Amino acid sequence: MSKTSKNEDISIVIEKYGDMVKRISFLYFRNIADVEDIFQEVFLQYFLNKNEFQDESHKKSWLCRVTFNKCKDLSKSFWRKKVISVENIYIPFESEEQSELVTAVLKLPSAYKNIIYMHYYEGFTIPEIADATKKNVNTVYSQLRRAKAKLRKELGEIEL
Repeated sequence: MSKTSKNEDISIVIEKYGDMVKRISFLYFRNIADVEDIFQEVFLQYFLNKNEFQDESHKKSWLCRVTFNKCKDLSKSFWRKKVISVENIYIPFESEEQSELVTAVLKLPSAYKNIIYMHYYEGFTIPEIADATKKNVNTVYSQLRRAKAKLRKELGEIEL
């Protein structure tokens, strides 16, 4: 692939999947600077990637997996462990119910948060999530069920 076509490809991929990468990163950090760092890391890795993708679904799941891994790496870093996080951040949404739901999702453990995000926000099927996260399909079903139970317990009767 020539340098020009590689640059055009990266531009198209950033335009198509950039918001998804930022939303996933925001689930972890709720900090614009960290979100931008993850964004750059993910698309740098995409740019340096030598492997071909089977199709758009494979590319999307690869980007999700890389984003999750970059977020985990940053959260485990020495610097991150020494910084005090801001827990009670206000997230403005159109309705109070929507704000409560997102806040409750952000409080979930990362495995549950990732599955909820991929299934409800990105529209991945359970088998696609299993493939992207390298987990058994039944494990993903169980984690989704547990995540929804935790959200119901936290929120009461909000429709999931």
